[in-house]
Amino acid sequence: MPRQPAPHGRTGRPPRTSRAQILAAARRLIDRDGWERLTIRRLAAELGVGATTLYHHIQDREELLVLLLNDHVDRIERLRLPSDPRDRVIAAATALHDALADWPWAAEVLTTDGFLGLLDASALWMVEAILAAAHEYGCTREQAVDVFRNVWYYTVGEILVRAHSTRRRAGDEPPDRRGAFSDGFDASQVPHLAAVGDRWPALAARDVYPRGLRVFVDGLLADAVSENPPGG
Repeated sequence: MPRQPAPHGRTGRPPRTSRAQILAAARRLIDRDGWERLTIRRLAAELGVGATTLYHHIQDREELLVLLLNDHVDRIERLRLPSDPRDRVIAAATALHDALADWPWAAEVLTTDGFLGLLDASALWMVEAILAAAHEYGCTREQAVDVFRNVWYYTVGEILVRAHSTRRRAGDEPPDRRGAFSDGFDASQVPHLAAVGDRWPALAARDVYPRGLRVFVDGLLADAVSENPPGG
């Protein structure tokens, strides 16, 4: 007797979906379409389930992003940080930079006010390391927060500028219509830019983050402790 075709539509139990499968699918969507287009409905379609199925695992899009960020940081191997507090700030900041550089969208999400505080404590070890090292160096608790905040802004800025520049070169973003550096500058108006000329793109593409971080951290720590009274 010939086998009857399966009826259209869902029958029986809906497919079981684990949190690991949800996060893997969300990562695929982000890598393909960007984090801004990540929605519960699109994620459900990617998994082939109904949106209500996902709500058994996650409350909303914000919680999904937090879970993704925690999962991403948990995959990063914890480094053995140096004993010197200044070197520890630099090592932790470099680890933070490298983690976000692998997934630049995470840096964009974390620039939202309050988002950093939503992460699990285990995902904040690099932040904790910077605060602890700055305090051990001689900063007050408040100054240690300032050190982290400035290092964070420097690091995120570096990552986002490079990520956007890479996408533009790859053709994923509209070209800059303001003209190329090779068009030249009016030396009477901007003599230093004119002297650099069309070398600017190559010079700007150099990776100067490590050196800049060292100089920046030295300045931040020195400025902070200079404000504190001796023995304070």
